[in-house]
Amino acid sequence: MNVLVINCGSSSLKFQLINSESEQCIAKGLCERIGIDGSMITYSPAGGEKEVTVTPMADHTDAIRLVLEALTNEKTGVVKSLDEIGAVGHRVVHGGEKFSGSVVITDEVMAAVEECNDLAPLHNPANLIGINACKKLMPDTPMVGVFDTAFHQTMPEEAYMYGLPYEYYQKYKIRRYGFHGTSHSYVSKRAAEVLGVPYESLKTIVCHLGNGASVSAVKNGKCVDTSMGLTPLEGLIMGTRSGDIDPAIIEFIAHKENKSIDDVMSILNKKSGVLGLSDNLSSDFRDLEAGYNNGDENAIRTMKTYCYHVAKYIGAYTAAMNGVDVICFTAGIGENAPLVRRLTCGYLGYLGITLDEEANGKRGEDLVISTPDSATKVMVIPTNEELAIARETVRLVG
Repeated sequence: MNVLVINCGSSSLKFQLINSESEQCIAKGLCERIGIDGSMITYSPAGGEKEVTVTPMADHTDAIRLVLEALTNEKTGVVKSLDEIGAVGHRVVHGGEKFSGSVVITDEVMAAVEECNDLAPLHNPANLIGINACKKLMPDTPMVGVFDTAFHQTMPEEAYMYGLPYEYYQKYKIRRYGFHGTSHSYVSKRAAEVLGVPYESLKTIVCHLGNGASVSAVKNGKCVDTSMGLTPLEGLIMGTRSGDIDPAIIEFIAHKENKSIDDVMSILNKKSGVLGLSDNLSSDFRDLEAGYNNGDENAIRTMKTYCYHVAKYIGAYTAAMNGVDVICFTAGIGENAPLVRRLTCGYLGYLGITLDEEANGKRGEDLVISTPDSATKVMVIPTNEELAIARETVRLVG
């Protein structure tokens, strides 16, 4: 079966067509600037040349239409007709407490996802738009929703509750939800496969380090804690997001700078993180790593602070699981920034970890980067959220 995987943002749409038997990506691409001047589609068929086409896209329906036209194009397409696409898997960011796993999309599911819009106002509406666009153009094709939050629904109450009046949980479901669940699930399972040990026997910490970043504790195959909370703002320092701060800072900045709560929240989401900490040097870790190596004080301060916070979460989750067997680094930074891994692991000597510097310098493959005599294994596992979504889709639609 060929599965089309769709990941919709507010003005973008990423896609992959995956053959479920071989688990190979047949084609992939990206629609950018949807509803904005200069919109374009990038299309890359397996074994073919990448194509970039600037073309108007008024909305996500236009974008989906262009994706389907590219996939079925007589010259560069990879399928002859839409009949060769057996199902569509959609990434949905927030499922609240309603979904503890992936589901076949129905009208009832759509309504439940919409009820979570206020928990993910930047993501869920866009996800729904993408689903509706696919339903309009592919009305007879089964569709599956795969939720970022679902993997974390196994957290115990003591891990997901906040120290707030309980009525706010009862009325508004204010609690820790966590995100990047598809990646955390895939990477923790893949680590067990690479090590050749049962998934249910491991205590695994997954560090998903990208522009958005989160850490999870996976004990015996189930998530027991994760760093992101009600929203993707909590937890680690990220590209432009602050991560954990004293809540009183919001009021303090608002008074000192004469700003509204919305203004301060915008600062915490868009102008903070490593971008703000580096005094606007960059939110790109390639720039920060180069600056660190060249002795730039802003870059050095930022990289050291970032890695310190990652190491603190690893320590906390080691305590939460009463031990750890393997620590995995994944996503754009986790997979491609040896300096981040080295600085972070520098704090983990108490876990009996020594890095293999040669292995730590490699990228693009599943790797054990700790030395053979390390008591705790450290791995790099490239994430593959699209494949995980495709697997879930096939599992549900057959």
